[in-house]
This record gives sequence, structure tokens and C-alpha cells, in this order.
Amino acid sequence: MHIRPLPLAGALRLGRPSPIWFKPALSVVVSVAPPNLILLALGRLDLAMYTMAGSLCALYAHNRPYAARARTLAWVVLGMTGGLAVALIAASLTTSALVLVTVGALLAAVQKAVCDATRLGPPGNVVLTFITSASLFVPQTLAQIPAHLGMTLAAGAWAWLVGMAPGLVRPHGPERRATAQALTAAAHAATGDAHTRGAAAAAVQAAWQTLLTAGLRSDRTRRGLERLLVRAEVALAAPADSDRGRLRAWARDLRGNGPLPRVDDLPGEAEELLGVEAERTTRTPRHHHLAPLAVRTFVGCALAGYASLALGVGRPYWALVTAASLYQANLTLTWSRAVQRVVGNVIGVLVFAAVVPLAHLHQAALVLLCLAFNFGAEALIGRNYWLGTICVTPMALLITEFTRFQDSAELITERTVDTLVGALVGFVAAVAVTNRRSGDRLEHALTTAERARERTARLLTEPHTTPAALEAARRALAVALVDLRATAEAASGEWWQRALPHDRVVLAEQAGHRTLAATVRRQGLTLDRDDNARAEDVRP
Repeated sequence: MHIRPLPLAGALRLGRPSPIWFKPALSVVVSVAPPNLILLALGRLDLAMYTMAGSLCALYAHNRPYAARARTLAWVVLGMTGGLAVALIAASLTTSALVLVTVGALLAAVQKAVCDATRLGPPGNVVLTFITSASLFVPQTLAQIPAHLGMTLAAGAWAWLVGMAPGLVRPHGPERRATAQALTAAAHAATGDAHTRGAAAAAVQAAWQTLLTAGLRSDRTRRGLERLLVRAEVALAAPADSDRGRLRAWARDLRGNGPLPRVDDLPGEAEELLGVEAERTTRTPRHHHLAPLAVRTFVGCALAGYASLALGVGRPYWALVTAASLYQANLTLTWSRAVQRVVGNVIGVLVFAAVVPLAHLHQAALVLLCLAFNFGAEALIGRNYWLGTICVTPMALLITEFTRFQDSAELITERTVDTLVGALVGFVAAVAVTNRRSGDRLEHALTTAERARERTARLLTEPHTTPAALEAARRALAVALVDLRATAEAASGEWWQRALPHDRVVLAEQAGHRTLAATVRRQGLTLDRDDNARAEDVRP
């Protein structure tokens, strides 16, 4: 049995900001501000929690094409409203803190499983769990629930409009960004290690998924992006034949609103196969770890809430939300998130202590500070989770004062205690609920990748292989290698486990990439360094 050490250095290292960090930051401000200002004018800030439940849905789906974004945001609003309904009904039927914590833990586990299964993306289940857990401890009657849910739906409809509005100006923006990221990743992977190549392959697969979720209708822009994305695939498969400078130049051209860069048509039937075969064979590797994550979430959240109650803390949902925020793909990532959560929250309560005198001057100052922290959280969280929580923590504390101003020292003490309790108990639960099948899943991913490589290699040796069959085999192999890399990284991050076949994984990846390179050369898809790229006026 191998016990993996848990790293500390690196958990707080800052990364690069997201290229679109300002989009969710501005969206959440525009979504939250009107309902809160209306309630402020009416003197009913005590109802802000219900409108914020809908407004915070504007944080989701910023990387999705607008056709997919419309569907995703609608489901997020409905999911938020459904979870809130369960919480409010529970709050109206019982005052037992133990029962309410148990309900909150069940909701958190369901929200975690659904968000991971649907690959919802950031901010994932944490915002949903924050709203539903806090709502469990708000005094409620059954007669009030329809009106409160109506406020959530109204604010959610406004959030949907805010999320969709950029599509009027740049309707292909998400697809262009995804393709640009794939091109940049492919350029970097030419001289990178296995991890870099795996990340680049994942970026290419994610870009294909982005194009496919944009809808069945294929226009000139989509066809142009497909051509560029195939060039990223080819460069990744045969890096020695690629022009990294051209890939980066294409990526730069895609980030603006200018015309799409155009590449020469691919030879033979390969060009015709791009859209059809990609749509038939490209898929995103599945999550295999949902059951352990859901169990970890339920056990950790429940125990964290119970521990908070045992300590006499008046808001056990803070410990519950802290535990829910920890759980990642494996124990190592969960440990890093626990460190980030504690550091960010401790600094955040100090920020709250500094600004609370200003917030207590007037409710308008309270609302404006919450808006500022909303913006700051989304602007910073992409660099590292702890940096964003420096703003999330004072924002959450200020929201509790929408109903009435409270004792600041008590809020700071309870938030600090709940953070430490939630992080400690939540991590212990993650250690106790192990992902024992991670090694088996890695064996399965290895077998799948090896069989995909063997099939592709066999087609290469056959004299009468059709272009369609070879293209389908190449894409299946590329997906299998992405799945293998993701599964290997998830398995290697568990704390105790049997020895993993790392050497076999490396050999399978090397053989797979060599076969991909041979395939694209057989298809005649390799990039010619002397090929001249032209500009075609395809407006976004």
C-alpha cells in the first residue's frame, strides 16, 4: 500500500487570471444590483437572500456557446429554485437543527453529484449549497414560500438575460476563445512534457465539445473554426511537423473581433469529415468518481454541521458549506482546497472587520460593499481559490446583516470557528471515505487506450483503409489518451492505494502519440511550414 504525501507548497501559488475574468465579475454585479437596490428603496433588504439566489445564477456558463448557455442557465435557475424550495419547506416544517443539517448535507451531496455529472463548470455546487444551506436556518412558513420562490425565479430570469446579452455583440465569442486556447495549448505542447501534452489534448477535446454544443447549424464561422481546430489536433499529434509561431498567431487573431484566419483546405476527403466525424466520435471523458465524491460530501457536510452545533455555534451552515467546498477529484486536490479555504477565510474575516464600520453607516453602504466584494471575488478567484475567498468571506458576512445589523465580534468568531471545523471535519471525512476503485478505473482506461492504439495501427497497415475509418480511429485514440491522462492524475492523487502502473501509462501515452503522428501523416494532414495563411472576412 502506497501512502502519498500531501503537499503544502504550491497550494497558495497564484496562477494567471482567466482571459474572461471580467465577464463573470461584471455579470454578477449587473445581475445582483437591480434587485438589491429595489429592495433597498422599498426598505425590504430582509428579502435579498431570495433575489440573490436567482441573481447568482449569472456566475455560470460563461465558457459555453450561447445556444448551450441559454439551456444551461435555465437549468441552473430551476435547480437553484428547486433546492431553495426543499430548504424552505424543511425550515417551515421543523426547527430541529440536527434535522436541518442532515437535509443540508443531503442537498449538498446531490448538488455536488449533479454539477460534476453535467460538467457544469465554475463555480460548481458551492453557490447552490451556500444558498440552500443558509435558507434552512431562516424562519419560514409554508404560506410565505411561493412568494419567496417567485422572487428567486424573477431574479433568475434577469440573470438569464444578463448572461445572454453579450451574444448580441459577439455571438461566436465562446467558440473563438475555446479554439484559441486549443491552438495555444498545442503550440506549447510541442516542447512540453507528458502533463503539458495531456493538458493540450484536453484543451483540444474541450474545444470540439464547445463547437458541438453550439448547435447543429453550421455556418461559415463554425466551419472556419473547425479547420483551425483540426490544425491544433494535427500539431498535437505531429509536433515535429508543426509551426508553433503560426499556431500562436492564429490564436491571437481569434481573441479579437476581426476576421477569422483562413488555412488551406485539407486534402482529399479529410476536409469533409471534420464536422461529421467529430460530431459522431468526439466525446468528453466521463467522470468515474461521482459516487465517492457524493458520499464524501454528505458525510463531511453532516459531520461538520453536527460538530458546529456541538460547539454551540449559531450558524452551522457555514461549517457545512466549508466542507462542501473542499471536495475535488482526489484527496490531494481536496487537501489543497482545504488549505486555500482556511487561508482565504481567515484573511477574509479580517477584511470584514476593517469594512464593517463603514457598512453600519447605512444600508446603502452595505449593498454597495456587497457589490464590490461580488466583483472582487470573481475577478480574483481564477488566480487561486484562496484569493477569491478573501472577498467571498466578507460578502457572506455582510449578507447576514441585510435583515439587521449584528455584533461584528460574534460574526467574526463564529465564521472563524466554523471555517476551521468545516475544513478539519470535511477533510477527515475525505480521508475516511476512500476512492478504492481509482486503480481499477486506471486499468480500464489503460486497456481502452491500448486497444484504440492497436486498432488505429492496424488500419494504418491495411492498404484499403477508408479515410472515414482512419479518421474515426484517430479521434477515438485521441479521446482515449485524454481519458487515460485524466484518470491517471485522479488516481495518483489519492492518499493510500496500491501501486499504480505509472510506467505502463507513460509507455501507452508515448505509443499512442506516435500512432497519432503516423495517422495524420498517412492522411496528409500535416502542417506545411511554407503554407501561406490567408485572411478571410468571416465576421464573428
